[in-house]
Amino acid sequence: MMEQEPIRVLSVDDHPLLREGIAAIINAQPDMTLVAQAATGCDAIRKFDEHRPDVTLMDLRLPDMSGIDAMIAIRTAFAEARIIMLTTFEGDVEIHRALEAGARAYMLKSMPTKELVEAIRQVHAGKKRV
Repeated sequence: MMEQEPIRVLSVDDHPLLREGIAAIINAQPDMTLVAQAATGCDAIRKFDEHRPDVTLMDLRLPDMSGIDAMIAIRTAFAEARIIMLTTFEGDVEIHRALEAGARAYMLKSMPTKELVEAIRQVHAGKKRV
């Protein structure tokens, strides 16, 4: 059996502690690797272009623009981009807007670690998850 390439993940969040936690979770998975981190929407767009990750974890609220706007910018250049929106907010309007803009999943930051890694695997496999 051939060795599977790891799922390459980009983490976008303006909170350093959360980015470090996500990095630890991703890098602890045998089938995943964190390729880059970003703290702003502009940085996320730049890092996506540079690293072309398989899956991007995008915070909904960033200091320079919304995560949805950053996702739209990324998906305009890379229509195949697979992005999971992460948020502390459960608002239906935001969920609908994110999914309409092309998010493959919308998840709360309060979810268990196991759910996050499963969502990454599902989105990488071409599925959606809310």
